Amino acid sequence: MSDTDVSTNLVTVSDKAQAKLLEMLAGEPDGESLALWLVIAGTQGQSYAYDMWFQATDEAGPEHVVETNGDLTLVLQNADADKIGGATLDRNRNLLEEGFVFDNPNSPSPDIPQGDIELSGDVPERVTQVLEQRINPAIASHGGVVQLVGVDGDTVYLHLGGGCQGCGMASVTLSQGIEVAILEMVPEIKNVVDVTDHSSGDNPYYEAAKK
Repeated sequence: MSDTDVSTNLVTVSDKAQAKLLEMLAGEPDGESLALWLVIAGTQGQSYAYDMWFQATDEAGPEHVVETNGDLTLVLQNADADKIGGATLDRNRNLLEEGFVFDNPNSPSPDIPQGDIELSGDVPERVTQVLEQRINPAIASHGGVVQLVGVDGDTVYLHLGGGCQGCGMASVTLSQGIEVAILEMVPEIKNVVDVTDHSSGDNPYYEAAKK
């Protein structure tokens, strides 16, 4: 048996973490009406930073997600769903230290620098140059790499590999970083499509193109 509850919630709270949080709640005035509020407060290196506190459950609004983990209620932000989905809140594994730790399969989307670079050649060549000079150096710190699969008219097809493959934030990285950079630097391109099969690692577009 695992120490972690099986749950379809965005965040799973381990038995040990839940026991400690409920103990803390018991010492709070009106503890039975309080929930653990949890937000992503920013980034710390290649991980998210978190903030959490006790606050009345009924103060949650439409911008929040209210979840139940055993006897514990969590309030999360809708805006954090893609960043925190699948995370586990646990007690600090160092028994000499108090506190909690997050095991989060998601990581912050890397910051891909924008701006002009010298490009030459046809559209596929220029897209490749954007990948090599702008995008891949930026996502290398996350273990990611992007490869050009092909260009069809004004659409470019990409394969996301390494740390980007299967990452919960891959769609954010694509839309907020990779796509923005390519559309800005190669104006002939109007659409950027991720053809990676993030569940198995196969590339369906590439296989279909070879038939």
